[in-house]
Amino acid sequence: MSVERLSADDRLLLLSDARWPQDVGVVAVVDGGALLDGSGRPRVEAAQKAVWHGLDAVPRLRQVLRVPPSGLGGPYWVDDPSFDLAHHVRVGPELASGDDADLLSAIERIRSRRLDMRRPLWELWLLPGFRDGRLALFVRMHHVMADGVAGVATLATLLSDEAGERPARAGEWSPRPAPSRGELLHDSLRSRGGALHGAIRAAAHPRGSYASAAQLWHGIRGLVTGAPGPVTSLGGLVGPHRRLAVVRAQLEDVEAVAHNAHVTVNDVLLAMSAGGVSALLRSRGESVDGLVVPVLVPVSLRQPDHQAGLGNRISQMAVGLPVGEADPVARLRRISAGTTSGKALPHPSMGAVFSNRVLGALVLRLIIRKRINLLSADIVGPSQPLSFAGATVRDVFPLINLLGNVTLGVGALSYAGRFELLVVADADLHPDVEVLASGAAAELASLVARVIPQRRGRGGQGSGTRRGPALATNFQAAE
Repeated sequence: MSVERLSADDRLLLLSDARWPQDVGVVAVVDGGALLDGSGRPRVEAAQKAVWHGLDAVPRLRQVLRVPPSGLGGPYWVDDPSFDLAHHVRVGPELASGDDADLLSAIERIRSRRLDMRRPLWELWLLPGFRDGRLALFVRMHHVMADGVAGVATLATLLSDEAGERPARAGEWSPRPAPSRGELLHDSLRSRGGALHGAIRAAAHPRGSYASAAQLWHGIRGLVTGAPGPVTSLGGLVGPHRRLAVVRAQLEDVEAVAHNAHVTVNDVLLAMSAGGVSALLRSRGESVDGLVVPVLVPVSLRQPDHQAGLGNRISQMAVGLPVGEADPVARLRRISAGTTSGKALPHPSMGAVFSNRVLGALVLRLIIRKRINLLSADIVGPSQPLSFAGATVRDVFPLINLLGNVTLGVGALSYAGRFELLVVADADLHPDVEVLASGAAAELASLVARVIPQRRGRGGQGSGTRRGPALATNFQAAE
């Protein structure tokens, strides 16, 4: 039988998992509807039924990760023989106040508990008590299962009633047997043989090997070379606790700014992040004059026809955020120039880089020296509203992970006409993360007023009927 091993990119994520849990996810708000009973309590059975109908489309959700004994190859996926949906779709704590801050605090309390590595690495939590009779959802999965693009595609499958329109198949699924030791050994030897063959070919054609190494270095040099980032209060080592904040905006506004300024939506997100960082540092009494702060930007290596495949296929590039630029439009243009230059470079798989121990150690040291403390990720979600168990999904916010000295993350998801940000920060280093979120919202409002023609000269929010970005934060770190 075939053995489904982790890729180099996937294995890379496991290296840091012991210290910095590598789980990602989404926070969603749905209409109560059929998901709430007469007393307002979640009908967990209805949610489990809706998820069950989508499991056939995502087999990974019924699989566990196994690490074999030494000599039998790397970690691999296998069907969970004792899969029980009740372990994965659960009811969480009721939100006492029903506002965003209460929701985000509950999310962080759940997130602080690690996923059980003995079971499939995902959970869906139902959180009752959200305002206006709505229900909040928190769906998380281990990053080793999927990157941002694949993760959103997976979650869209789970949170969609389209899968539920098929006849129920409960009881028909049966786990495939796990590979035997002999099969694992055979697969490992075959993999080693392929690696040895590649090494022999490389030794026989050193010019090709040098060319490949040079191309790999050319692809990552923008990430590791150049002057290190400035020393600011953003620096530090990520600890165990988080603070979260959300920003709601209209995708129409973001796209209009991008269109009129001849930049991308991701450039607008980076400009919002720069405005937020500027506000945060200024609130702490730090000078931002001429300050440029580097940010890590994930680059998807997925082909257009493989968007839904699981696993990780990403690279990274570093972009300078001109935090000290006073003019928001000039800041946006400088960011666009930086991303354009960065995208022109090749972007090798990070797994390929770190699969070479010598090169990986060198690159890791150089990345640490770059003092990159910020991560920004822009993910494209469904353009039409999803419906889960008969309840319309109103909001979806992506939760990205932190590790090392990357102490701040800004994740954005476009969904059904909305552009929704979830800012995640180390709670000890950034107890004032709401200042960053507020600054990001203000930056977009300023760009809307300055860049969209019909709003120029009409005040910070313009005179249009659409409201500016809304802000909500939590003010309590996990205990």
